[in-house]
Amino acid sequence: MMSPLNARYGPVAQTALRIAAGLAYSVHGTQKTFGWFGGVGANGGTAELMSRYGVAGVLEVVLGVCLVVGLFTHLTAFLASGASAVGYFWIHVGAGGQLLWWVNHGEVLMLFAFIWLLFAAWGAGPYSVDAWLERKQLQR
Repeated sequence: MMSPLNARYGPVAQTALRIAAGLAYSVHGTQKTFGWFGGVGANGGTAELMSRYGVAGVLEVVLGVCLVVGLFTHLTAFLASGASAVGYFWIHVGAGGQLLWWVNHGEVLMLFAFIWLLFAAWGAGPYSVDAWLERKQLQR
């Protein structure tokens, strides 16, 4: 049974988490892809598009924007969760063979992987393009 507090504020909290995490996720992509917000590397450049960092940057931008607005959320969140998990194991664990995030400094990707896995199961919530499209479909 849902508590009155959860019923009232749960959808707002879900939306706030989706938007905040989606913005953070997409900013990481814009750093890699466009060199914004400090870029990557010592000179603040961009990642080569066909490198693993370039592909990750494109995924983070596209999926992050979809998640911010709540578009195709089950699928985009699932893909973002997988991309974050791959990045965690490929980059952070692969660099030194250390699985633990406090040693390999992969806590951001680890959290993104689980946040997006949660949204893959939950969906975007009532304040999203997905919900708007569903309401529009029901009106037909």
